[in-house]
Amino acid sequence: MNRNKREKEYYSLDVGDSTFTVLKRYQNLRPIGSGAQGIVCSAYDHNLERNVAIKKLSRPFQNQTHAKRAYRELVLMKCVNHKNIIGLLNVFTPQKTLEEFQDVYLVMELMDANLCQVIQMELDHERLSYLLYQMLCGIKHLHAAGIIHRDLKPSNIVVKSDCTLKILDFGLARTAATGLLMTPYVVTRYYRAPEVILGMGYQANVDVWSIGCIMAEMVRGSVLFPGTDHIDQWNKVIEQLGTPSQEFLMKLNQSVRTYVENRPRYAGYSFEKLFPDVLFPADSEHNKLKASQARDLLSKMLVIDASKRISVDEALQHPYINVWYDPTEVEAPPPLITDKQLDEREHTVEEWKELIYKEVLDWEERTKNGVIRGQPASLGAAVSSSPQQHQHHPSTSSSASANDVSSMSTDPTLTDTDSSLETASTTTAVAAAATTSAAAATAPGPLGCCR
Repeated sequence: MNRNKREKEYYSLDVGDSTFTVLKRYQNLRPIGSGAQGIVCSAYDHNLERNVAIKKLSRPFQNQTHAKRAYRELVLMKCVNHKNIIGLLNVFTPQKTLEEFQDVYLVMELMDANLCQVIQMELDHERLSYLLYQMLCGIKHLHAAGIIHRDLKPSNIVVKSDCTLKILDFGLARTAATGLLMTPYVVTRYYRAPEVILGMGYQANVDVWSIGCIMAEMVRGSVLFPGTDHIDQWNKVIEQLGTPSQEFLMKLNQSVRTYVENRPRYAGYSFEKLFPDVLFPADSEHNKLKASQARDLLSKMLVIDASKRISVDEALQHPYINVWYDPTEVEAPPPLITDKQLDEREHTVEEWKELIYKEVLDWEERTKNGVIRGQPASLGAAVSSSPQQHQHHPSTSSSASANDVSSMSTDPTLTDTDSSLETASTTTAVAAAATTSAAAATAPGPLGCCR
């Protein structure tokens, strides 16, 4: 594309403290969030005739860690196509050459709210089990591509008022793992599995623990294991679930095992005590879903020893989940990840810059008239034009206000020493309704029928 034609396709406007230079097809930009790696706006896409979220990555190659995260996110978003994973609609840069290259814009589906808000709602068994089913479907799809998330949390899960759910990010790169006694990073640890906290090896059901923690929070209305750092996180886990067996402790490396063995021993509580019937909605007449089934699922997900924890496939077959089982959703074709060394790649900043630029050019080459090749037309829906009221859970936790959609920040709960690994990337900002802060003070619409 020649320079003059390219320049005519773009326009610039100030959004908060940043200048967005976007294709003219995107109008009515409104800021809905910001984070470590960029700012997110809602916009109306005149080509697709729908509302979208536009995330500006400002100089994503400013250092190796940011660049690797941006490259990984872009490559994976281009490959994944599943109804429970956020859809990438467009990628572009207004710069014309590699030398000028500074900014990447990712255009994604715009959703109504993130799961932090839903946690504060009174959910019946149908909605609770259907949301969990969709999380498991999305995670299974990532696992099919060899992507083990390890960092699933409510702020990175978004929903629409019709009860559809999507996962926003792709979790930690394998090289980004941190252990109990290692230098901590800016992270939210509440949902991290013991094997991640303790720096152990892990398998696919590491993500089942996170879903269990999220389910527990949806039932209780508050965080189950609110640790202030990795060590405190471990303490919160064993205080409630009990000190694990010697068999488990022998799997730890010596320094971590010494610490864990020197902690006070806890008997833990039964799941009937942790999750009494009073916390659950009334039993469902329609789908025969009961508190006892939900509690049984929690007891199988929240197992410290991963070798004894339920798998994703087993969870999908659990009586509390399998009422929604649809082979087209559960067994969708896996994404084809062309870069088999994605997590192991190490490059200089300039090399990352060139790789990211090539990915953007590749997208532009593959797309015609602004429509993604092979992109299903039904992915997502436009954001609600006006927020509606919903029921709040009577037990409102402080984390809900911290994650309130009007602030659009990602994981403000815990900060340590290094902001490089935890990006505010797609996360909460894309999750939110396209409203101003004033409008966001009004809660989003209720979740509709599950099917």
